[in-house]
Amino acid sequence: MPERILVVEDEKTIAELIAEALKRRGYRVEAVHDGDGGLYAVETTLPDLVILDVMLPGMDGWEVCRRIRENPATKGIPVLMLTARRDERDLLAGFDVGADDYMKKPFSVNELAARVKSLLRRRSPGETDEKVIVIGPLAVDTEKGEALLKGSILDLTATEFLLLEVLASSRGSVVSRDTLLARVWGYSAADTRTVDMHVFRLRRKIEEDPENPKLLQTVRGRGFRLQEEGAADENS
Repeated sequence: MPERILVVEDEKTIAELIAEALKRRGYRVEAVHDGDGGLYAVETTLPDLVILDVMLPGMDGWEVCRRIRENPATKGIPVLMLTARRDERDLLAGFDVGADDYMKKPFSVNELAARVKSLLRRRSPGETDEKVIVIGPLAVDTEKGEALLKGSILDLTATEFLLLEVLASSRGSVVSRDTLLARVWGYSAADTRTVDMHVFRLRRKIEEDPENPKLLQTVRGRGFRLQEEGAADENS
């Protein structure tokens, strides 16, 4: 059965453009033009993916995304946010409420379709046969799709878990931003700030002091690595 995609976009021309492009690729698409209606559609139809504009009448896209993540029935649905904003703080706000990816307007419908396909695919990017990867106080259960910190289950989005899994499967080794884009998001020609923002969010969930990370380290000019506290580091 074709995957169902919900488009929440107040500009009807853009919504129709997105819907037509995705229908041609075999998806079932529904469009809603305001935030309150979008949230209601998510909760009642449980789509496979939501394309969500930031600026909406009534409830804005950030609030819609936050409520999607708070609801146990919808929290696992991938959310791709659309924004005309250019300020990095606005982009970070989308990731703070749990967005999996974002695109700036104007955008290519071909790139949009590629990102939709990647988010829906969601195959495990790990290259390890280990069922549970333990790194210091972290335990990443690749079979159950959950991570624990000091025995407590972490509240991670699907993208955050995949990012953590890729880094854990390469524990102690540096993973470049381009590699993370390819293995977590499924594409390479994109703004690597997507990676940086998700790393920022992930640190806030796994580090005692996110400003001075001990587990998830930045290696200047190379990328990121996940390693036990106390191991030699080159982090910034």
